[in-house]
Amino acid sequence: MHRQTELDMKGTLYVVATPIGNLKDISLRALEILAQADFIAAEDTRHASHLLNHYAISTKLLSLHEHNERSATDKIIALLDAGKTVALISDAGTPAISDPGAYLVAVARRQGIVTVPIPGANAAISALSAAGISDPHFLFYGFLPSKRSSRRQELEAFKDFPHTLVYYEAPHRILECVSDLADILGSKREITIARELSKAFESIHSCALGDVLDWLNADSNRQRGEFVLLISGKPPEMRAAGISDESKRVLALLVAELPLKQAVKLAAAISGEKKNALYAEGLTLKKETD
Repeated sequence: MHRQTELDMKGTLYVVATPIGNLKDISLRALEILAQADFIAAEDTRHASHLLNHYAISTKLLSLHEHNERSATDKIIALLDAGKTVALISDAGTPAISDPGAYLVAVARRQGIVTVPIPGANAAISALSAAGISDPHFLFYGFLPSKRSSRRQELEAFKDFPHTLVYYEAPHRILECVSDLADILGSKREITIARELSKAFESIHSCALGDVLDWLNADSNRQRGEFVLLISGKPPEMRAAGISDESKRVLALLVAELPLKQAVKLAAAISGEKKNALYAEGLTLKKETD
């Protein structure tokens, strides 16, 4: 006879991706999990009700958002410990990625609670797939700081990054944000603006960073909705002079033994080279090694 273990008695946490606009963009598996779960932890229960009512799902809702995530996590972990099944959703797309939920997932995993991802819609990947960008590498950043000085400081750190940069932005900051992008990353870099993906007024537009403000201002409707911003990496001819041969040698030794981020940090401290240049060289070394 099987003896029930403590793990057997615990519930399961499902991390469920939901549509970013079109309600049909949800998987059959996600609908099944949402219908069968004991509870659904939602970023906004009113917003979640719209989706659940559409599919006649009556599972009880719990609130988990950025302002109550710590306290809500304690309650949800108690439910999971008691054997209940909980489905975590955000307002749109995949939870815990530029959305609440990562803290809950981390606590659940530390406590041995089985955590299962239910994949689905994601705005960044959707935008990349329709942008026609040939570079296979990209850095997903998410939302830039809302304060302009902090945003510009963050952008400075990535101005020499050689691969596509992916940002999210809200409508009330879009003009200020793209202005900073052009100032710091350079007006000749290409930007793709993916707006209102999967919704009625979806648009995907590509142009030079130096032209994007004129495009946005030409029609106020272009400033509405949720944005994904894709900025091309800095091409080789626009990058600063390369790092020294000795710095490359030091970095190669460190990359062979350490994670890339740690290797770059140590190489910068040893050589005095810029971290961005070292990181780009490190990516090349990793690619060659792989």
